[in-house]
Amino acid sequence: MSNPTAAMLVIGDEILSGRTRDANMHYLAQEFTKHGVDLREVRVVSDDRAAIVDALNALRSAYDVVVTSGGIGPTHDDITADCVAEAFGAHIDVRDDAYALLDAHYKSQGKEFNTARQRMARIPDGATLIDNPVSIAPGFTMENVHVMAGVPSVFQAMVASVLPTLTGGAPLLSQTLRVQRGEGDIAEPLGQFARDYSDLQVGSYPYQQDGVYGSNVVVRGADAARLDAAMVALRALFPEA
Repeated sequence: MSNPTAAMLVIGDEILSGRTRDANMHYLAQEFTKHGVDLREVRVVSDDRAAIVDALNALRSAYDVVVTSGGIGPTHDDITADCVAEAFGAHIDVRDDAYALLDAHYKSQGKEFNTARQRMARIPDGATLIDNPVSIAPGFTMENVHVMAGVPSVFQAMVASVLPTLTGGAPLLSQTLRVQRGEGDIAEPLGQFARDYSDLQVGSYPYQQDGVYGSNVVVRGADAARLDAAMVALRALFPEA
């Protein structure tokens, strides 16, 4: 049985402008790999309502799991919750349970729970809240879409909240062989190897060190015994490695 598939939608002009370096995709890929969920696609879109809705609808219909990051804060450009509601045709408004969480949080800090902060309590009808132990403002889940914050520490906490609810498959294992030959030299035999082990993922990642060209050949799969057998064959193919 194949693993569930997933996609990630990264939302924010600050990512596309280069002002902010996205760390969430790397973290999610690692966590999904351990959980047996195959991350197949990542898209980055601007803070544009139509772009977000279109991307969301495309991804949620193509994959088992979709995770979004960014755009659920208190400012005018935080429009992700509204876009998710539009994509699902759901009504959105301040919800009592989210409001209560935030109200108690800001009272405990002696801060005003003003109108801007109340925006973070706007949740589409039919959604379930995602716990946020870092800054309290919740994410939410609509069917197979999990809406999370863009701040890495908060995103990671939300991923930890959601992962136990996802049905995973076999964790993806990987082994690497460092071959000190250029890709042009190894391409033909490596291509045949990949065909012989078509049930595994075979990738070649070139490097240059001290004027020497080489490649890290990475083999991935869920079956440890099959992966070990493939690595034996790969080492025989490139004995100089």
